[in-house]
Amino acid sequence: MAKKSIVNKKKKKEPEIEVDEFLSRSEQFIEKNKKSLIYGIVGVAVLVSIVLGYIYAYAQPLSERAEKTIFKGQHYFERDSFFLALYGNGLDYEGFEAIAKQYGRTKTGNLAKAYAGICHYKLGDPQSAMRLLKSYKGNDIHLTPRVTGLIGDCYVSLGNAGEGIKYFEKAASKADDQNISPIYLKKAGIAYESLQQYRDAIRVYTLIKEKYGQSMEGVEIEKYIIRAGHLAEK
Repeated sequence: MAKKSIVNKKKKKEPEIEVDEFLSRSEQFIEKNKKSLIYGIVGVAVLVSIVLGYIYAYAQPLSERAEKTIFKGQHYFERDSFFLALYGNGLDYEGFEAIAKQYGRTKTGNLAKAYAGICHYKLGDPQSAMRLLKSYKGNDIHLTPRVTGLIGDCYVSLGNAGEGIKYFEKAASKADDQNISPIYLKKAGIAYESLQQYRDAIRVYTLIKEKYGQSMEGVEIEKYIIRAGHLAEK
């Protein structure tokens, strides 16, 4: 019994020895690498202060200025005054394109890219429109599919229906909405017909009928299916 008692005592003391050794090694490591650890802590503190300084001294004020600047442009846009919305009025508003360049890194500047692209398209310049629309980065469930679809319109306007179709179908898929998706699926179908790809046209028209049958496009889509079917048989 005495031997067992001694063994048990030894076993109980071993974890304490391991903890002591660990603490001792930790102290030695800290002592040995004291300068490196201090530099690391100081470096992190400096980095945090730089990030916070950028946010509060630069990014936030910039974003606030951008929001104030874009308001008048949105007013012009809603009135279909696309030239003034895009290029400014020469007085107290500089235009969506200028806002996109000056505040492009802000949320408002990003939105200005979309507005500027739409204005260029409305003014008959699909090439400039596409450049700005493609630079827009957003996940808004309403705006992003429309921007994607308008890029498709730009491609079709420039004679590249095949590329336009990709964006129309992508816009329809992104939106997955009764009001938006059938618009772009119908555009894709018409573009397919222009390329004499009638089976593909029937496919997207049928998708409108089956999935978005209650939409305005869905109500009249049967005649498009019949037409594409006749053309496919020739």
